[in-house]
Amino acid sequence: MQQFFEFPVSSVYTFDSFIVCDGNAGALQFSRRIADPDDPENLLYIHGPAGSGKTHLLLAIARVLGGKGNQAVPSLSFREAVTVDELCCRFAGAELLIVDDLHLMPDDGDLRAALWQVFNDFHSSGRKIVMAGLYAPRDLPYLDDHLVSRLLWGLVARVDVSDDHSRRMILKKIAADRQVRIQDDVVDFILMTTSREVGDLISAFDAVYRLSMTLKRRITLPLAREAREMQLSGGCP
Repeated sequence: MQQFFEFPVSSVYTFDSFIVCDGNAGALQFSRRIADPDDPENLLYIHGPAGSGKTHLLLAIARVLGGKGNQAVPSLSFREAVTVDELCCRFAGAELLIVDDLHLMPDDGDLRAALWQVFNDFHSSGRKIVMAGLYAPRDLPYLDDHLVSRLLWGLVARVDVSDDHSRRMILKKIAADRQVRIQDDVVDFILMTTSREVGDLISAFDAVYRLSMTLKRRITLPLAREAREMQLSGGCP
């Protein structure tokens, strides 16, 4: 019998727990290089669609490089509303620059200049830099041209989970993070009734998961169908 857990979703973001497929093996290899303090490479930019594992790799790098002293590694996501002072203070004295969701940086000249300055300080001192966003460097909006050029000098990797085998593995990993197991028929149903975008697949599974928790029922194909019907009718499972 499947058990239900009321605690929040948890996931251990390590290289070992990263789901490897043909479309992301290169990004994983580059990430391991950046996480190796003996590797001379010190700059990595990862891009790809939502839910494809970019943040997972950033956190895995931070876990390796910051884990020895059990210290929290400062990071920044442009999903946050960030001021120039916050940007500068957050990375003051840090040994690793981690910036996620670079595509969401606002059209703010002062913030753009501050990010370039922080980046340049890290790069000129040989400290490690890892950034991620939806788009390739040249397609990032509101980014300083100098920063775009510097990103292209370093390692650049695209993560792509465009095959169904990878999508199935990701759905099962998302379920495992939520302390549940899902049968293959549920995975197949989600794949057949949802767009192939990873973010949409994760949202579809989360709808099934929320309904399962609400009704205290196991995740089965009938429950997945109920969740889908509720979504189509405008309900919120």
